[in-house]
Amino acid sequence: MSSSKEMVTLACKALDDKLGKDIKIIDIREVSVIADYFVIASGSNENQVQAMVDNVDEELGRAGYEAKQIEGSKNSAWILMDYGDMIVHVFDEENRLFYDLERIWRDGKELDISEFLEHK
Repeated sequence: MSSSKEMVTLACKALDDKLGKDIKIIDIREVSVIADYFVIASGSNENQVQAMVDNVDEELGRAGYEAKQIEGSKNSAWILMDYGDMIVHVFDEENRLFYDLERIWRDGKELDISEFLEHK
């Protein structure tokens, strides 16, 4: 498994563990040089969003992947976690609808999350 796919798998599981909603994976390799994948998820409140971010950071860190940059703070409605080949976007529900990254990046290929959650 490539390191970027491993990162996506770890991030999706970490988001799912904290009951992240509507987790989406967009393969943007064909449409952008900024990353290979976007992982997008939302939480229902500030505490859940922060728990999701903390879990992603912890799980990826445990596997040896350190975030190059994290944008947003504990009170943010949108936190961006840049791991180089993968960027994780965690939103509260209202801001996810407002920013609608899935529409902006519709030229990317949406992947089936179940394939990433099934692998152990």
